[in-house]
Amino acid sequence: MSRLRDFALLSAALSLSYPASSAAQNTGASRFTTGSVTQSAPAPKPPAVWSGQSGASGHPLMTAQAIRQSAASFPQCIEGLWPAAHKRGITRATFDANLRGVTPDLKIMDFMDAQPEFTKAFWEYLDVLVTESRIQKGREMLAQHRATFDKVERQYGVDRHIIAAIWGIESNYSTRMGDRPVVRSTATLACVGRRQEYFREELLAALEIINRGDVRADLMRGSWAGAFGPTQFMPTAFKRHAVDFDGDGHRNIIETPADLFASTSNMLKKSGWQTGQGWGYEVVVPQRFNYIMADRSKQLTIAQWEKMGLRRAGDRPFPNPNAKAYLTVPAGARGPGFLMAGNFLAIMKYNPSEAYALAIGHLADRLRGGGAFVQAWPQDEQVLSRSERLELQQRLVSRGFDAGSDGRLSHKTRMAVISYQASAGLTPDGFASGSLLQRLRGR
Repeated sequence: MSRLRDFALLSAALSLSYPASSAAQNTGASRFTTGSVTQSAPAPKPPAVWSGQSGASGHPLMTAQAIRQSAASFPQCIEGLWPAAHKRGITRATFDANLRGVTPDLKIMDFMDAQPEFTKAFWEYLDVLVTESRIQKGREMLAQHRATFDKVERQYGVDRHIIAAIWGIESNYSTRMGDRPVVRSTATLACVGRRQEYFREELLAALEIINRGDVRADLMRGSWAGAFGPTQFMPTAFKRHAVDFDGDGHRNIIETPADLFASTSNMLKKSGWQTGQGWGYEVVVPQRFNYIMADRSKQLTIAQWEKMGLRRAGDRPFPNPNAKAYLTVPAGARGPGFLMAGNFLAIMKYNPSEAYALAIGHLADRLRGGGAFVQAWPQDEQVLSRSERLELQQRLVSRGFDAGSDGRLSHKTRMAVISYQASAGLTPDGFASGSLLQRLRGR
C-alpha cells in the first residue's frame, strides 16, 4: 500500500476516538446492523474548499498554477482514460454513470502535500487508539460475530483479535469509514497532482469493483486517498485480496461480515502472517544495555535476547524462545521495550507505522482479555515538532555528528543521537527527545 494511503489511514484512525453504538445480534453472513437498521453510507458533508496554495513538496505538478491547469482540463483527462477502462472490461455505461459530470475535489491537494508540524508520541497514539470504549465494543463484536470469525479463522489462520483490532481502529467497527466518494477522489488524483499514474490504477480498479457488482458505487466512500470499507482497502488491494467468503457472488466488504473478515485475513496471510504466533512482547531492558541493538535489522531469537538480559514484562515466560524478533524502544531507556516478532512485520505491511502496528497488537491483546502495558511511559517528555527535529539535526551536525538534515528521525539521526549521548555521558538510547534538544541548546 502506498505511503499516501498510510498517511490518510493513520490520520483518519486517530480521529476515530468515539464510542461505537450497540449492534444487534448477527452470527452469520448477513449485513452489518446498527440497532435494527441496516447501516448506510454517511450523508455527504458540504465540500471543503481548496486553499489555493502550492503544495509543500515543491513538485512541479503541485504548484497552484499546475493544479488549476489540471483542473481546467479535468474532463479531457477523464475521457482519456476510457480506452484503458475498456481494455479492463469496464462497460461504457459503468464509466459514464460514475464519471460523467464529475468534478475534481481539489481540497485533496491540501491533504496530499500536508507536512504536519507536530507529531504524537507512541503513548499518545495508544491513548487515542486503544480506549476502553473501543475495547468493550470490540469484545461485543467478537461475540456477536463469533460463528463467522470461527469459520474465517479456520480458513486463514489469522488471529481474529487482530482482525477485530484493525476493524476497530480503522473505522470504529464500521461507524466511521470516511465520507469522500472513492471514484471522485481517485479520479481527482488520477488527473491532478504528483501521483497521477499511481492513482489512475486506483481509479480503474474502483471502476472494476463497481462494474463487477462487488460493492455499489454509493457505498464506496472513504478517505481522501481512496481507501474504503471497515478495514480501509485501497481499490487495487481490494482486487488482489478481497474474498467472496459467503459465496453470494460478490466480494462485499461493506455489508457482509464474512467477506470483510476473510478479505482482511487474506491480506495479512499473504503479507506473511504465521498461524499460532503472536505479534510481540513488552520487555524490560536492562541497565547499561547496548541500544545499538535496538534496530529492525537485528533479528535475533528470543533466547538470544534473554541472554542479553531482556526479560518479559510481568516476569512471564516467552512461549517460543526460538522465534526471531527485533527490539524497539520507542521512548528510549525511560519507557518500555518491545520485541517485535514476524507477525508484527505482517501488520506493518498493512500500514508501515510502528506506532500503528503497536496499537493494533495491543488492542488485540486487550480484546482477548490482556491487561495494559506494565511499564510506564515518560509522559513528561516533550515530543519534537518537525522544526525542532530539524534543529536537533543541525545542532548535532554542528558538533560533528552526521545526523542528516531532513527533519526525519531516520536511522542516521538515531545513530548520531547515540554517539552524542555517549560522548556527553548520557544513556545512549537514541531517543530524540525534548530534553535532549534542550541540552544541545545549552539550557
